[in-house]
Amino acid sequence: MAPVALALVVVGFIAVGHDSRRALQMAALALPLLLWMLWPLRSSALHRLRAVAVWSVAMLFVLDGAVRHYLMASYRASPDSAMVLGAAANTQAREGFEYLQAYWPAMLARALPVAVAACLMAWAVGRGARASVDAPAWRPQRRRLAAAVAALLLVSGLAHASKPWRRMHPALFWTQWLESTQQLRAGWSQQRELKSRALADARTLAPSLADPGPATVMLVIGESVNRDNLSLCGYARGTSPRLLADKAQLGDALTVLCRAWSVDASTLPALDNLFRFGRTGGGEPPHLIALARAAGYRVWWIGNQDDLAVTQQHAQLADEVQMVNRRPGRASDSLDGDLLDDVQRALHDPAPRKLLVVHLMGAHPHYRLRYPAGANPFVDREDEVDVAMRRAGRSSWTREARQDYDAALLYHDGVLSELLGQLRGSLGAAGRGAWMYLSDHGQEVGHEIDHAGHSAATQAGYRIPALIWRSDAASRTDADIAGRPFRADWAGWTVAELLGLRWHGQEATRSVLHPDYRWQAPRLDVSLSSFSH
Repeated sequence: MAPVALALVVVGFIAVGHDSRRALQMAALALPLLLWMLWPLRSSALHRLRAVAVWSVAMLFVLDGAVRHYLMASYRASPDSAMVLGAAANTQAREGFEYLQAYWPAMLARALPVAVAACLMAWAVGRGARASVDAPAWRPQRRRLAAAVAALLLVSGLAHASKPWRRMHPALFWTQWLESTQQLRAGWSQQRELKSRALADARTLAPSLADPGPATVMLVIGESVNRDNLSLCGYARGTSPRLLADKAQLGDALTVLCRAWSVDASTLPALDNLFRFGRTGGGEPPHLIALARAAGYRVWWIGNQDDLAVTQQHAQLADEVQMVNRRPGRASDSLDGDLLDDVQRALHDPAPRKLLVVHLMGAHPHYRLRYPAGANPFVDREDEVDVAMRRAGRSSWTREARQDYDAALLYHDGVLSELLGQLRGSLGAAGRGAWMYLSDHGQEVGHEIDHAGHSAATQAGYRIPALIWRSDAASRTDADIAGRPFRADWAGWTVAELLGLRWHGQEATRSVLHPDYRWQAPRLDVSLSSFSH
């Protein structure tokens, strides 16, 4: 009875603090703690030592679940989100006491179950299995129990061997959490200095505007989108019906670049290259956001990715930073549509010149979390894509991942169309604006190998889409641009042209929109014979 009570308490707090998939992982990490209670001990001293050890570690799981539940219920945030880490790093002892004074009723209501759990576990650990002095060390009837325990320990051993699972153990997670807050606090002065330097460097370049009139530009950055999976670029499944309709309506005003390439297979270097103009030439290149601000643009960063590095290196350079997602990592189920209201508010700001950087989750693994439940029209449907994957020898797991991936792109298509529509609707009849979308990198989902996820070893990891819309009449002469190859590390030059920026040292011929665009093939970590398909 006592081990069962202990297990119910620990698993109960795990369940309230984690989603179902993560709760199973946490339960696997807690298994040795619970199974130890079943091991008969003869020594009273060892029995007391076990009781103290089991209660102490069990309390870590209880407190972990309670804190996570409080943060999610109060702020829709996980403890390792940028918001929570930033708040903790920026809170002094006096401010912490003031917070407790303000919110003590709500926190007391959550502390009472923890206190009850602590008492119940104290009772349970004191009644762990004991061995009689006269009892034999091994009984045949216990062999089945021993086999079951061994199987559970194997599961737990695999969980502890997996780094992503192991680092969620409360003893490790909260130790690293404290280190992260300390590192964040220590790095703030350096980050502030870097931000000030980037803005000062941009002002030194004295960027001007080709047209000083009002303008609104939106840069939309997708995540893990492979252009080969868009029906807009010829894919067999209907993954981009909204964008196809937009293309039919807007014609040459909406340029679709289906020969676009990222030069990086992961997010951080891809964004660094985008905003730092590919880091070409000597010295530190200017930052695109800093240049826009120096030229008179008011800049928003509206993101659905909670990533501390992205926030510090890029987002914090904006005038306004709005993060709708407060759960970092792949397990976040925040949908990209959740940021549409924030985008609408920014578009209606009275600032005459606006730059909106919208950072989406796109098709970031896990794919099934990137679209609403039940919104997968490709599941369990044998079509030509599935048939081709079977012929290529792709496993059922990879084929299922492709279905989820394509459903994520279908939802992504709707979000992109909405963002384009919001911008166009905000401009009015005579308004001037531009919209650009690209993905940070591609994704391998059974295209070249039997694998689903990021891939630096296959072309699929670098194949991305890019789209550009401009309100001015000149854009209707750009039909030939769609046939040009495009590289994402040069995207900053194209955005600069959409913003109308002019400064000394600008390499305008790296903008895909420029009449004298000069393509240079990038160096990728994969073998590639041509960039034209």
